[in-house]
Amino acid sequence: MPLAGAVALAVLLGVAAFVIFTREHDCSAGRLPLRVVASPDIQPALNKIAGTYTKALHSIDSKCVEVTVAKETSAKAASAVAAGKFAGDIWVPDSSLILSQLNSRVSEQVEVPQPAGSIASSPVVLATAASAAAKLEGTLKPSWSALVAAANVADPDGPGKKVRVVALDPQKSSAGMAALMAASGVAREAGQSKALVGALKELSGQVAADSTALLASLTVKSGGKVPIGVSSEQAIHVHNTKKPETPAVALYPAEGTLSLDYPLTVLTKDLATQKAAADFRQELAKESALKVLRAQGFRGPDGTAGEALSEAKGFVPAAPKALPEPDVKTVATVSQTWTRLNLGTRLLTLLDVSGTMALPVPGTNLTRMQAISKIATEGLTLFPANSEMGVWMFSTHLDGQGKDWKEVVSVGPLTQSVDGVLRKDALARELASVQAKATGDTGLNDTIKAAYTEMTKTYARDRINTLLILTDGAGNDDPDGGVSDAEILQFLKETYNPERPVSILLIAFGPEAQAGKRQMDAVARATGGEAYIAKDPLQVRDFFLQGMERRLCSPNCDG
Repeated sequence: MPLAGAVALAVLLGVAAFVIFTREHDCSAGRLPLRVVASPDIQPALNKIAGTYTKALHSIDSKCVEVTVAKETSAKAASAVAAGKFAGDIWVPDSSLILSQLNSRVSEQVEVPQPAGSIASSPVVLATAASAAAKLEGTLKPSWSALVAAANVADPDGPGKKVRVVALDPQKSSAGMAALMAASGVAREAGQSKALVGALKELSGQVAADSTALLASLTVKSGGKVPIGVSSEQAIHVHNTKKPETPAVALYPAEGTLSLDYPLTVLTKDLATQKAAADFRQELAKESALKVLRAQGFRGPDGTAGEALSEAKGFVPAAPKALPEPDVKTVATVSQTWTRLNLGTRLLTLLDVSGTMALPVPGTNLTRMQAISKIATEGLTLFPANSEMGVWMFSTHLDGQGKDWKEVVSVGPLTQSVDGVLRKDALARELASVQAKATGDTGLNDTIKAAYTEMTKTYARDRINTLLILTDGAGNDDPDGGVSDAEILQFLKETYNPERPVSILLIAFGPEAQAGKRQMDAVARATGGEAYIAKDPLQVRDFFLQGMERRLCSPNCDG
């Protein structure tokens, strides 16, 4: 080709290239802001990707897109969306579980956005300090079922003797919610519902607000117990990059797990901004963007890991087995379970000290009084320090003529001082020294009516309000008459309010208990409660957990 022709062709190609570049990077109409609000863990990576994208002058309708990425916790951002006050065009929460919770709580007037797909992932795993990992071998197999067993307050001789479980608050942390969903699903499938309730009750009093706090706590010694918690895999990576004295290690649950999936959700209604959001979404799917995400400890949406999650750094690069994703209804149910169990306890115990309580229990070296005292003392150990408790004793004419009950320790916080002694210690002292009234009969119904009236009048909305009755099961035996069996049932049915529930938990111990079971069941069920017959004082742990399970379904347990 002649030189002149070659020069002309080069000029034409250059002009064509310039025209194409100018068309794709046309900023003649100004800038088009695209505001992204992202979960704090992924915000730094998205901010880096957004900076590169903005510099490349991506044009929409002759405006160059300018992406900014702000950080906000997923829980706070969800509240803003629900209130119609979200200040952004794109939302990247850390988990689709947040969207499921949002679906269950918003009104029909608020439209919950549908995500445009996952942009990254991070499995929720178990975590412990590297220095303690060897101690776990032979004590606890990394699994959700083992974690439930270790946290179960009703199994003091189980793995919890050697392991201290720390949880993330599901109401503040998506990783905590994912762990709750995974553990709940595995436990229910294995028939461990009672153990799950015991574990959740125990963990509700010892949760960390976020992964940073939890991972830092793994080096805190607790007697001889090895601390183990839950975290996203990416949070462990970030923790270890700060070079702590003792790094954390990830332990992958044998049953599989759920992952944080970082769904990109477009909320803007502006058409031009929606186009910009779609273009930025395509950018996030490119290998250059995925490389940035993997470098910061995330996996791709398909579970592909980068060098940050290598075996040399204590991770398993292969994607862990995925548990089935819970549906919206399951998320709402499990969330409600946690919320109810997380409520404080307000408990008034009625202790039978009638004459029959001095009789021996066949086959044991205990009197009925001693057995009931052991049951009450055992029950006390199940409740956290923020519980409110009190004790009345009952027989007949116990506090003057015609009054069959007597307040021994008033209902109040266990940590509060009563006559110079902590209420918890005062309760333990009274239970250890209680004596049956040799000539006393059993004014059970009069006592129930008085106690139920008091608990209803002083109902605490932020607590689970319970009337616990400990008796030998002989039933009401009041020579002076008083409230009859039929009258107490009618009273309870009329007084019980499902909007302000005070449930009765009745535990009987003694040979007459079976004969009185029908009336005990009727009394308890009238308030959404339950009645049990104990053959061994240690059974009380199971009874309390079963009682807690009933409170989770109340007021529709029998429907």
